[in-house]
Amino acid sequence: MTTEERLYKLEGIVEGVMATLPERITSLENRMDLLRQELKGDIAALRQEFKGEMAALRQEFKAEMAALEGRLGEQMASLRQELKAEMGSLEGRLGEQMASLRQELKGDMASLRQELKGDINTALNRLMLYFSALAVLLALLTLWR
Repeated sequence: MTTEERLYKLEGIVEGVMATLPERITSLENRMDLLRQELKGDIAALRQEFKGEMAALRQEFKAEMAALEGRLGEQMASLRQELKAEMGSLEGRLGEQMASLRQELKGDMASLRQELKGDINTALNRLMLYFSALAVLLALLTLWR
């Protein structure tokens, strides 16, 4: 084949391509528009699905938080009751110990009072003996004079 024939053949091919090119471009544009619309629809559907899942997750999270708050509230109430019971028990034991100490202190004070009375009586008895001895001495001195 000669160069002219090749050129002529290429011109035919180019003319054929040029003749079908506007249809192809239009078809391609239509397909791109359809794909664009389909993509927009898919994106909108994904958004809706995402929003739905987010709402479901929020509800689930709220339910879990409410359940957790409930459990924590129950535990706090239980701990309060335990603490109150411990405090009551401790107050009871302290009251018993205080009463025991009061009784012990009263007993010690009574025994000290008795001991002090005994010491005072002993001192008074000695004092009476000294005064009696002094009276005897004075009486003897008066008689010897």
